[in-house]
Amino acid sequence: MKPNIHPEYRPVLFHDTSADAYFLIGSTAETSRTHLHSDGNTYPYIALDVSSASHPIYTGQQRQTKVEGRIAGFNKRFAGFTAKS
Repeated sequence: MKPNIHPEYRPVLFHDTSADAYFLIGSTAETSRTHLHSDGNTYPYIALDVSSASHPIYTGQQRQTKVEGRIAGFNKRFAGFTAKS
């Protein structure tokens, strides 16, 4: 391998904010944030919206949308616009 062309591979702390789960995984992802992990070490930190801890495919549960009012309003507003045969 050529020297000095590959990104640094190191442990990175990923945090699934919707499930409040932390994953310590080796990665080359760049971040300027750090976080103190439960093992007492400080790692580079990346916040995630969805991971295997919160994704419906892996959990078997449907997530409630935060905009259910918008969806219901949209359906109510455009209920009369159906295709006529």
